[in-house]
Amino acid sequence: MIHIYTGNGKGKTTAAIGLAIRAAGAGKRIFFGQFVKDMAYNEVALIRRQIPQIEHELFGRGCFFGREPLPEDHEAAKNGLEKLKRVALSGEYQLIIMDELNIAIKYNLLTVEEILAFLDFVPTDTEVVITGRYARQELIDRADLVTEMKEIKHYFKKGLTSREGIEY
Repeated sequence: MIHIYTGNGKGKTTAAIGLAIRAAGAGKRIFFGQFVKDMAYNEVALIRRQIPQIEHELFGRGCFFGREPLPEDHEAAKNGLEKLKRVALSGEYQLIIMDELNIAIKYNLLTVEEILAFLDFVPTDTEVVITGRYARQELIDRADLVTEMKEIKHYFKKGLTSREGIEY
């Protein structure tokens, strides 16, 4: 099955991590690849210390707020997709999470066509989770489950910044 967690609301990555923890509890192996992001947030620190069934790797160089992607950003995303192809082929993982993949597509680091081809490539007994705002209709059409996180209200609009243990 292919899952998509998208929308402007908070909780897309958190939902993917929750599913990863559930899968790990059932004895499954998970590969958690994060596109665009360039730092391991606190949830990843816990995963690395406590949940050996979840393998994590960063495929990014940071967010694009206030800048255009550089050639190095494109290369990091392409390398990440190549790594995920090897992961899928290995047959070692029952869940592959492609965190912030929709952002990588939005900024043209990867194409929808490349991702659709990747999904064709994934063994049928492997779940795939795609997160990030701006999910393209082609991926939504291909998915088996799509959840949209909708922002109703957010404390950032009051001027609060990211808080350790809550946003990172």
